[in-house]
Amino acid sequence: MLGPVAGGALARDEIVPALRATTDGSALAELIRLFWLQAPVAASRLPGFAADLVEAELATLDGDELHPAFHVEPVESVLGSGHLGYVVSDLKVRPGEGRLPRPDHVVGTGGAATSLARLVVHRPVDDVLDLGTGCGVQVLHLADPAIRPKPARITATDINPRALRLAAKSFALSRLDGVELLEGSLLDPVRDRRFDLIVSNPPFVVGPPESGFTYRESGMHGDEFCRRLVAEAPALLTEGGTVQLLANWLHVQGEPWQERVGAWVDASGCDAWVVQRDVQDPAEYAELWLRDSAEAGTPEHGRRYKEWLDYFDAREVDAVGFGWITLRAGAHTGGGGRPAVRIEELRHTVDQPVGAYADAVLDGLVSAREFSTACGRVYGLEQIRLRSAPGLVQEQIGPPGDEHPERILLRQTDRLRRAVGVGTAAAGLAGVCDGSLPLAPLLDAIAQLMDMDGDQVRAHAAAVLPELIADGFFEVASLG
Repeated sequence: MLGPVAGGALARDEIVPALRATTDGSALAELIRLFWLQAPVAASRLPGFAADLVEAELATLDGDELHPAFHVEPVESVLGSGHLGYVVSDLKVRPGEGRLPRPDHVVGTGGAATSLARLVVHRPVDDVLDLGTGCGVQVLHLADPAIRPKPARITATDINPRALRLAAKSFALSRLDGVELLEGSLLDPVRDRRFDLIVSNPPFVVGPPESGFTYRESGMHGDEFCRRLVAEAPALLTEGGTVQLLANWLHVQGEPWQERVGAWVDASGCDAWVVQRDVQDPAEYAELWLRDSAEAGTPEHGRRYKEWLDYFDAREVDAVGFGWITLRAGAHTGGGGRPAVRIEELRHTVDQPVGAYADAVLDGLVSAREFSTACGRVYGLEQIRLRSAPGLVQEQIGPPGDEHPERILLRQTDRLRRAVGVGTAAAGLAGVCDGSLPLAPLLDAIAQLMDMDGDQVRAHAAAVLPELIADGFFEVASLG
């Protein structure tokens, strides 16, 4: 009904185009105005609805005017396969309204919630934990029958009792039964339990603890909450279980962010994939969250802005990173039993949902370690079989018709859409590698065809292929 223009404006919290698009008097238009745009509507325009909405405590009645008690919005599958249900949250507080969110405000679905839903692995699981469930939106995605046809046992926790009450309303409206709701901080309500999958869109915002908005700030200093979650959650995993969360981390002067977050995942003992998707300087970051809490434009704005900047200055913070963390327990078998870890920055567009191939990314990291180990064996290359990943294209840069291009690129047309410069031997291998033959004869043939030394080609392949496997350009078919 809204269309792309009004829908796009609504995503930016601008409601005027959506109000203009919902004036036909239909029940759908009235419900959109009431629950999504938070505008009062005439109860007489919703015959058969109004009394039920008031009885369910979703709306209040003042004469003939119906007012929303909560924000209600639909949730769609990340696969685009249809409607999953509804989430109930507190009414949005918009800048200029002259009010701030209550300390126990329950936020609805948004960009962060969608990012996490797209990240979560597409794998059948028996027991799932949604830590910090808020309005319950992740639970609806976890129960998506298009991703997990066999229903999982789902436990949802939150430190905020109001969040649990609103999550229960979300599940009731969505006809989702059997979700266990537990109150408590961090992992306290479930420390004696084990789960196949733990997901969390935690209170990751880094700022002055006195802000006091439970939905976004933990009360811990800096990025301590995310660090603790990464360190402690793996103890609750079953063998091969996965933790996936969104996180913010500090860029502290003199300490590369990769080392900071790397220390977190090292303590977890899990295979790990950490991705930084965005970075903001302290002023940008403060402005973002002052807008989020409707403090921008208020008389207190200048004082609060200064508090945020003073907070970062006192901790020598240059910037704050936003990203994903995926941990998987017990999957690492190569590399002397050490976990496989990748910490990287991906700012470009990637295929969504990432959860459709997140396991494959971790498998590639583990396979790269196993390949390196196998290469050190006496008959390593004579036994190892690789295949080129599907969806690769090759680009050459140089004068037309030149047999020796200045540069050769391998590019992925899907998933993470990486591109890498390679030599002629690796490019040649990508063209013939299908898993049917061991590497040694393939490399020898390439060396002969290109009039290169065979031993040098083999040594070069053993050096560069682990990274190309970890990046997803090659897959290990067999290690012999």
